[in-house]
Amino acid sequence: MIEKRPFTSLGHANHGWLNARHHFSFGDYRDPARMGWGALRVWNDDEIGAQSGFPTHPHRDMEIVTYVRQGAITHRDSMGNEGHTLAGDVQVMSAGTGIQHSEYNLGDQETRLFQIWIEPKENGGMPRWDAKQFPKGDRAGSLEVLASGFNADLEQGALWIRADARLSGATLTSGTEIEHEIAEGYRGYLVVSEGRLRVNGVDLDARDAAAIADEPSLSIEALDDTEFLLAEVPAATH
Repeated sequence: MIEKRPFTSLGHANHGWLNARHHFSFGDYRDPARMGWGALRVWNDDEIGAQSGFPTHPHRDMEIVTYVRQGAITHRDSMGNEGHTLAGDVQVMSAGTGIQHSEYNLGDQETRLFQIWIEPKENGGMPRWDAKQFPKGDRAGSLEVLASGFNADLEQGALWIRADARLSGATLTSGTEIEHEIAEGYRGYLVVSEGRLRVNGVDLDARDAAAIADEPSLSIEALDDTEFLLAEVPAATH
């Protein structure tokens, strides 16, 4: 089963400095049919205005992955971490027993990013933050794991999250195709960052999503030069 979720169908909240689209219920947006997808709880498509951002606020018991699509984001937290994550790169935060942080676009142009929340395999644990550069050229024509809770992925350079899940990314040139298998008991959630894709015969435009269940293999074809992310998460939550 592949359910296409067009960008135009997402929840929308425009706060002036923040223009947000919500793939799942978040904030004032509520849709009983879109409360999450397995262990995937949040996927926000955020546009953050210049010299603005999220002031200090708390989180706990959630794995939060931020993928910057354009511009940069500056992170500061109550653990003393500070980082500046650029377009194409990734930051992860394990909220654990509790952490406070802020995220700001300190530049003069709009920042665009995906913020993704995945439920941890168990609650608690020491909060932590990390970030890493992921040059897009390194994932041309194939999926590269960006964040994961699996040792094999960590050995290949993925950022660690406290979840039996992974987030991967790829760039494809128009007309190319890749195959990918999804493990039994897992669901996929694919979001197109740029360009157009065809996934098992379902066409997706830029910023559209595909909610994937009971599909052991994916055939992903680029209809344009494209970039996309794929989350693989347990179908059942703890």
